[in-house]
Amino acid sequence: MAHKISRRTLLRGTGVALALPWLEAMADAAPTKGDESLSEPPLRMAFLYFENGVRPEWWNPPGDAETGWEITPHLKPLEALRDDITLVENLWHPLAQGRSPHWPKIPAWLSGSRVERTSGDDLNSNGVTLDQVLAQKIGDRTALPSLELGIDAPRTGIDTAGGGFARMYGSCLSWSDPRTPVVKEIVPQLAFDRVYRGIRKPVVSGLNANDPSILESLQGDDTSVLDLVADDAKKLRRAGSSDDNVRLDEYFDSVRSVEKRMVAATKPHKRWINQGKFPLERPSPGIPASHAEHVKLMLDIMILALWSDTTRIASFMFGDAQTNQDYAFLTGHTGGFHSISHHGDSQTKIDQYGQIVTWHITQMAYFLDRIKKLDEGGKSLLDNSMILMGNSLKDGNLHREQDLPLIVAGRGKGSLRPGRRIKAAPLTPMCNLHLAFLNRMGIPDKSFNDSTEPLKGLS
Repeated sequence: MAHKISRRTLLRGTGVALALPWLEAMADAAPTKGDESLSEPPLRMAFLYFENGVRPEWWNPPGDAETGWEITPHLKPLEALRDDITLVENLWHPLAQGRSPHWPKIPAWLSGSRVERTSGDDLNSNGVTLDQVLAQKIGDRTALPSLELGIDAPRTGIDTAGGGFARMYGSCLSWSDPRTPVVKEIVPQLAFDRVYRGIRKPVVSGLNANDPSILESLQGDDTSVLDLVADDAKKLRRAGSSDDNVRLDEYFDSVRSVEKRMVAATKPHKRWINQGKFPLERPSPGIPASHAEHVKLMLDIMILALWSDTTRIASFMFGDAQTNQDYAFLTGHTGGFHSISHHGDSQTKIDQYGQIVTWHITQMAYFLDRIKKLDEGGKSLLDNSMILMGNSLKDGNLHREQDLPLIVAGRGKGSLRPGRRIKAAPLTPMCNLHLAFLNRMGIPDKSFNDSTEPLKGLS
């Protein structure tokens, strides 16, 4: 006679606890102490960020209609999801204006802070990002307090042509404190393993994910828990400048902070357990050759993390502050994204720029459509989520900072009323929106950075 197995059973080895998949022997298993599931799905929050602005005339619908507004070219991929999204207009970050067109605007997108221009050895973003405030206040309820994913490896050094800011600012969307960027995972297999494994020592994948020695190690034992930090650090220090080594120290401090936070994975948590299986196999080692496949894999992994209640806070960066990803896989395209965004009124480049931005919105539509189809006791995962999608620039060519392109998706477990368009007063702080999110996530704060009040009209 088969024995019943608790859904919380872990396979343990030296330094690792490996969660089991759902097994038939777990059916009707008696709950153990601390193993009870939640009685209803929790509220999740995710952030999807893309860079280099938009074509304004392809974004904002004409007129002032709250409902029934015209679907513009950039929003076309979201047409079938119209009743699940809210278009939010006239928000911006006043403390992020001027000084640099790109790099300091990345941390400010979720913090609203005035990022300091530094020499590279004294990073100061002047704030904690919204996702990390949430992770610090409610992240102990899940195995992973938060999950940060991306595509581009972090950059080191100073961008002298871009205002003299450290490139690390534009490489990290999330900041756990003003001086600590939160490392994002860019290797699909490692991101997948982070979701499934309780404890493992982090791998320095972001800086040199395509290093042949790392790929060889991954392929040599693709089921092991890897610890390459020390060896990689030595190689990188020998190759880098003194400023690079300072950056690396800060990067490794961030990695260590993630490791400490992941200790929460060993605790028993009440979690929402969805029925059925999530159709996602463990990715192959390394970085996919196809950019489109890379993006899709990372989005799928983020969905898995939210669906499995491994985390309730997640973020994804489509690219860093000046991502120059080549979109040659789109018909008629040559050149990098950042270069094309500075189109200089060339109609050919303007058309390419618009198509690249719309491609990003198409990937977001894929994400929303998939979580809308995941049932959670009569509601969808999208119904039980708040998703913020957008950009830190309105116009990539002119670096306009006002009226940021922003979309809020989901129903927030009834706290949001989508299918509408909110036109806030001109120059409304985006931190008003962040404060509204905090309150809906159960954090009764009265302010967030330069907020003046919670954004009105969301519910």
